[in-house]
Amino acid sequence: MSLLAAHLNDAGISVLDADRVLYREPGFALLDDDKLTTGSEAFAHARVKPRRIQNHFWSSLHTEPLADQRFQHLSAADLVSCQLEQIWQRISGHGDRIVVAVPAYMNNDNLAMFLGIAAALGVPVVAMVDAAVAATRREYHDAVPVHVDMSLHSSLLTRISQSGQAQVDRSVVIDDAGLMDLLDAWVRVIAEAFVQQSRFDPLHTAATEQALADRLTGWIDAASVGDSVMLEIEYQGVTHKAQLESLDLVAAAAPVYQRIVSNLRAMYRADETPAIQLSDRVARLPGLADMMRARVGGEVFILEPGATARGLLARCRDMQLRDSGVSLMRQLPWDQSPVKLESKEISRHGGHPTHLLFENTAYEIEARPLSLGTRPTDGERWIDLQTEMPGVSRRHCSLQQENGQCIVRDFSRYGTFLNGHRIDGSAVLQIGDSLRLGTPGFELRLITAEKSDGS
Repeated sequence: MSLLAAHLNDAGISVLDADRVLYREPGFALLDDDKLTTGSEAFAHARVKPRRIQNHFWSSLHTEPLADQRFQHLSAADLVSCQLEQIWQRISGHGDRIVVAVPAYMNNDNLAMFLGIAAALGVPVVAMVDAAVAATRREYHDAVPVHVDMSLHSSLLTRISQSGQAQVDRSVVIDDAGLMDLLDAWVRVIAEAFVQQSRFDPLHTAATEQALADRLTGWIDAASVGDSVMLEIEYQGVTHKAQLESLDLVAAAAPVYQRIVSNLRAMYRADETPAIQLSDRVARLPGLADMMRARVGGEVFILEPGATARGLLARCRDMQLRDSGVSLMRQLPWDQSPVKLESKEISRHGGHPTHLLFENTAYEIEARPLSLGTRPTDGERWIDLQTEMPGVSRRHCSLQQENGQCIVRDFSRYGTFLNGHRIDGSAVLQIGDSLRLGTPGFELRLITAEKSDGS
């Protein structure tokens, strides 16, 4: 019996066998004149017929009628069923069993519904594995891996435990921070460049907007390796050109990038070395890997295209798999040689805070801990938070300078939040960071003070 592996990320649903990729298309559906098409064919009409397009159905898998009037006789489950049927028609001759890598945005209800759809279509799913675990094929010695991927509508961060195998520690799904959010931002920036440089507006007609969208991936790939990108669109026999700095694309993506990096920083404790594992999809985004290196530290590791499905296939091929009682596996053994990070000081370039600003007073952060809470302890430097505020502990957290870093440590039951994200015991702070204690909370900001000599 031959085995196939699939990765259900709607940014590019992929299926492969031992030799090649059999299917790789996005989770798009087009309803046009009562004809329902999915994948690349639907994506090719996304800008021409936007009101007839759906692309949330994999990330919101349910049986309720869709809100769009044109699709109200259909549900997300119907669209998933349609695309899955078209996938199986294309690949069924290449294998008779399939293992599936599941992204973190699919919960247990979504997975149960997916298995029901697959069973109804006769698709022989024999195993489901967390996608980040499937992609993580080697141990990172003396470091903590977090796998980073991106779907159409969210970014996916998964911290991997390494106690003898790759295992999910915890996952974060960042909504409204997916490829569609980036593509929409980049379309606007590129269209503005054409208007300013050639007085041609590619968003004026649906056809030219689609032409822009069709070429966007190539332009983004060029921006990830060069300082600027040459843009060309042909319309009615005339070629319109513009040039765009790669940094302009990075700036347009900054709101999404900053949310990803902020969440990523909160997943690492102060004494941990980050091993940031990027899917090839994320690695191609201009400027994002560089921002991670600068703001999070550690090392960045880039996976090859199709790494998730390949890692799944390689490790499930010899397992005893059955097509009944399928449940989600959240751990797999490694099958590649471990990697050892070089022993070196972690460099983070967000700036080194010297003071904590709270209610118009700046408190110096020293090697001696500065503690915050509702009950001062004799002998400690202390910020007394006696004001009635739910969710503040007697000794809530402390800040101090240690080994060239500014570190916050959380001692509370309720959590200390760095830029809106709960830290896991401790975290490294940077200039401009905010800390929140309690609900709705005290807000404190990390700043730096200029010395008299200008340093």
